[in-house]
Amino acid sequence: MTNEYGRLMLDIEGKSLSEEDKNIISSSPVGGIIFFSKNFESFEQIKNLINEIKNIKENIIFAVDHEGGRVQRFDSEFTKIPSMQEISNFARNNNDSSIFKDIGWLASSELVAVGIDINFAPVLDINKNNSTVIGDRSFSNKKFEVLEYASNYIDGMHEAGMKSTGKHFPGHGGVLGDSHIELPIDDRSLYELHMNDMLPYRDLGNKLHAVMCAHIVYSKIDDEIPSFSERWLKDILRDDLDYKGLVFSDDLTMSGAGDDLCWKKVEKSLKAGCDMALICNDRKGAKESIDYMNYTGVEDSEEISILKSNKKLEWHEIEISSRAKEIKRTIKEIGDKNEKNSNRA
Repeated sequence: MTNEYGRLMLDIEGKSLSEEDKNIISSSPVGGIIFFSKNFESFEQIKNLINEIKNIKENIIFAVDHEGGRVQRFDSEFTKIPSMQEISNFARNNNDSSIFKDIGWLASSELVAVGIDINFAPVLDINKNNSTVIGDRSFSNKKFEVLEYASNYIDGMHEAGMKSTGKHFPGHGGVLGDSHIELPIDDRSLYELHMNDMLPYRDLGNKLHAVMCAHIVYSKIDDEIPSFSERWLKDILRDDLDYKGLVFSDDLTMSGAGDDLCWKKVEKSLKAGCDMALICNDRKGAKESIDYMNYTGVEDSEEISILKSNKKLEWHEIEISSRAKEIKRTIKEIGDKNEKNSNRA
């Protein structure tokens, strides 16, 4: 059996597989499944769902957005992770950034235990206090804090056996607009971006297994968003920053990716240098993209196989772990302090 993976990552419609889901998963271009809250009910349910998909196709990776705070798709038995900004406040007040390694380890361990390969984290955006979509998802508005805290978080992910995905390249924290609903424009120079937002990608590049692109036009660099831009992905990310890992588009159904047909956006992203393209919550667009890739014979990728989790963890082992219990106590302390502060406000 080859170790090659299709280059589309798609979603499924519910908490169990329909016949249409099964047909789509079995098609050659599909190499990844991303899960949302609509797919989750419990630990056992999501684990069984993943195993069912594995029985259809072995060469497939499983992903989720499980950052903490506002962006955490699995709840119920999973530890509720505070936002990175809330954890940053705690780390700053206690002069101890090692909490990020512990939380990165715990969140990743729980995901690995159910069969998730990659959590699309950490967010490397530097929050400029004007972003409507990033905000408290960012570690900090200070670039060196983002660097330090994210580095610790990634170490925890790796300890749990999970690969890291930095997002949103080259930086989403400097614009007001939300790329889910509009196309933001960032008019900063390449020099400004190099000195600020791109610093984590430069200094953490050897720790990042994947990078996810921002749906933003950086008007002084290129007219295309990074997912569609050879200038961004080949000249800047690969050549200037010497990045060796994989590249994901963000969800190509977002408004920031434009109004072309999905298959056309997939074509543009793969041509520009993306290793894997995401299409979420658009079944018609997903089918058309599969047809396009089958028709044109887009080659699968062996490199995507590096994203598979390399560790086996049992849920009960995490539950009884003294380290996990201690981290959960710290998380409760962070939550209690935040609640007290918000009541004061």
